Amino acid sequence: MQEGLAIAVVAGLGLVWGLVADRIAARWPAHEDGSVRSVDWRTAAVGLAGALAFALLLNRFQAEPRALLFLGVVVILLVLLFATDLDQRLLPDVITLPLVPYALVGFVAGLGPFVTTPTDLLWAAVAGFAIPAILLVISIPFGAGAIGIGDLKLLFGVGLIVGAGRIVVTVAVGAVAAAVGIVVLLALRRITLKSYVPYGPFLIGGAMWAILASPPG
Repeated sequence: MQEGLAIAVVAGLGLVWGLVADRIAARWPAHEDGSVRSVDWRTAAVGLAGALAFALLLNRFQAEPRALLFLGVVVILLVLLFATDLDQRLLPDVITLPLVPYALVGFVAGLGPFVTTPTDLLWAAVAGFAIPAILLVISIPFGAGAIGIGDLKLLFGVGLIVGAGRIVVTVAVGAVAAAVGIVVLLALRRITLKSYVPYGPFLIGGAMWAILASPPG
């Protein structure tokens, strides 16, 4: 009973953070026209994402306080990135780039549950560099902007945190989620085959899955 209550409370905090992140994204980085987006479907999506992420984080890592704290910061930042990409199709460097030193500090301090040995870190770095490079090459025939540079920076930082195996999971889950999302949007006639759909939100969903829902090991 107490465990369920704790998860419910944390989910509520996640909902609040999601709503706050949405309002941040509506204002920052500043829109070129100076506008501030009003509350809409994105507000609900980010709020729900925050609630679910916080609940899953506590449910999975409540017995590992150090990992809970370390990954809690990552989840908070991923929710904010989810909000900014939904609003502005942007993953700000000021959030994505610090994930790299944060991952290294977490490794040295022994906080991360996924990358725990020098070999893990080496393979995480290799995968974190190689996979974004491969995605960039694959995207070239589709024209500029087919995949955002911010997406690639995010992948490198996340890769150092979750390890080589889970960065593959991140990309795979993100790709499947993107495919399903695009099919649904096409069926609802919200987009056309020529519409640009940002990959970032789906990639962040894949990262959340890799951290919070993929099998241990």
